[in-house]
Amino acid sequence: MTDDEAPETAKGGPIVREFASSEMFERTFAEGMALVEETAAYLDGMGRKESKLLSRNAALVYAGESMRLTTRLMQIASWLLVQRAVREGDMKAVDAAQDRYRIRASQSSQDAPESTEELPEGLLGLLDRSERLHERVAHLDRRMYLDNEAVEAANPVQSQHDRLRTAFGS
Repeated sequence: MTDDEAPETAKGGPIVREFASSEMFERTFAEGMALVEETAAYLDGMGRKESKLLSRNAALVYAGESMRLTTRLMQIASWLLVQRAVREGDMKAVDAAQDRYRIRASQSSQDAPESTEELPEGLLGLLDRSERLHERVAHLDRRMYLDNEAVEAANPVQSQHDRLRTAFGS
């Protein structure tokens, strides 16, 4: 059985390819990659200048938040690239469902023990936008992979039937 013939419940299967071919994915992909580029430009330019004006404690918070920001954005970009690879046939949807490709929980700046009051508005804006994008991508990830696993688990007979079909290629 090819990936195209996989049942809907096979770890995303056609659902993943369908989403990755959608206009919603294109917009999310463009937004994510643009935010990565904007963040890199900010951190290398204006952010670097603004961070030099901060108190010692605020500079430490800035460093921690900027690392949290770049980690979150790299995770989002990686997830988006995996979905695009599925769409283009460079990766199977079942492989994209592996834990190493899935979106992970992200610590919000609001959860951080340090105060972000002194941080530059530019960084705070990027933090907020990246958190909102991460929440949307995490929601999509759950819908595409976890919800499909729940459907598979809810019908064990269908699950076994699908596994037999996969094993015997019929």
